[in-house]
Amino acid sequence: MLSELWVVTVVGLQAAAIVLTSAHLVLSNRDVPSTVGWMGLVLLAPVVGVALYWVFGINRIERKAHRLRPETSLQSDAASLDAEQRAHRLLEARFPGLVALGHLGDELTQSALEFGNRIRPLVNGDAAYPEMLAAIDTAERSIALSTYIFDNDAAGQQFIAALQGAQARGVAVRVLIDGVGQHYSRPHTPKVLRGLGIPTGVFLESALPVRNPYVNLRNHRKILVVDGALGFTGGLNIREGCVLARGSRNPVQDLHFRIEGPVVRGLMEAFGLDWGFTTGERLGGEAWYPVLEPVGEILARCVPDGPDEDFDVLRRLMLGALAQAQQRVRIITPYFLPDQTLITALNVTAMSGVEVQILVPQRNNLRFVQWAADAQATQILEGRSRIFLTPPPFEHTKLMLIDDAWCFVGSANWDPRSLRLNFELNVECYDCALARRLNGLIDEKLASASELTTAEMQARWLPVRLRDGFARLLMPYL
Repeated sequence: MLSELWVVTVVGLQAAAIVLTSAHLVLSNRDVPSTVGWMGLVLLAPVVGVALYWVFGINRIERKAHRLRPETSLQSDAASLDAEQRAHRLLEARFPGLVALGHLGDELTQSALEFGNRIRPLVNGDAAYPEMLAAIDTAERSIALSTYIFDNDAAGQQFIAALQGAQARGVAVRVLIDGVGQHYSRPHTPKVLRGLGIPTGVFLESALPVRNPYVNLRNHRKILVVDGALGFTGGLNIREGCVLARGSRNPVQDLHFRIEGPVVRGLMEAFGLDWGFTTGERLGGEAWYPVLEPVGEILARCVPDGPDEDFDVLRRLMLGALAQAQQRVRIITPYFLPDQTLITALNVTAMSGVEVQILVPQRNNLRFVQWAADAQATQILEGRSRIFLTPPPFEHTKLMLIDDAWCFVGSANWDPRSLRLNFELNVECYDCALARRLNGLIDEKLASASELTTAEMQARWLPVRLRDGFARLLMPYL
């Protein structure tokens, strides 16, 4: 009888788990193919399916973000409204063809475009790290640093020393490192920083004591804000391989940006929200959020995205940008796995006569991503978009340009991980001069790139195409 009771109990618990999981799937998952896939796994392999779903399938975080928003700066609401209206008047005057895109950004982000910014691209760690370290060395009140990877190598130790020096000067320092990203080197940088007395948070620390780039819900943002007024963001992690002059065994090309002006507040707000969520400390006051005066001519806005209240913002803004393109679209991304909606948008844009150029690495550093990307390349090429393969070093730049006027820069890749699972931050910029500079960088990369053709993809060996096709089935989780 005890044996029979045990069997009934196990079966009952299994049935309850299936019902509960199925109900959660139906009520919370917006994506029908994903829902069907998970439902099939739960029903066909209940024990494994239920366990995998509750570990990897829940992609939303309730953060009560409105309670964690920073204290307002000294700028009045009237002044903020006036700045917002001025920004839109400038947008209408300078970029009449992109007014609709500006309004879309308003609705998606619930924030306004900011006028008066200065934004300068910094190529690789060779250019970016010295400026970031100089900013830390001259900080007077506060330093906020958030990164996915912060290696404890030669480059990382330079930052550790600079942060330690700022802390010793009485500067308020806060460092946030992703829970998976901390595992890329040993000893882990958070442990080193805490040993120096520097307040350090680890975002959603993984239960697995190993490096695993596929663990869900990562903070992929790269943010440095000094004194609340000078910001840096882009694709750069902190690691030796990003400095090409040092001859690392695994060099990485990347692009970062130095930002000044009112839009820096958006960087600080994103950091403050992540910091408050991770540590419970709410940052506020003029040291973190000073009044920021115009210093340049660029219209810009921070666009945070993540599996919380900002869900799916980046993807929808990309779709809106493709719909507004009139002449040319240029994209650089290390991981190019657009979903079917984005593929369709790219194809429609290209077939309407807009030139679409996509630059991806010739050899990816993630094998499954490479295979999955190859599997869908033919569909993209048949839609008249052009794909170019950039030679080593590995290209980690994330960039999107529309009509030589709209620039979209930051941490997000064109893959499901960035657009559905990760916490990301991009900056949209309306400025012809910045677009010209970035187009020049793309032209340099195109000069050494090779174009991928439909004939090449169709000539692949059958087992290779089968391998790539199966890898593509894993795309939502790569």
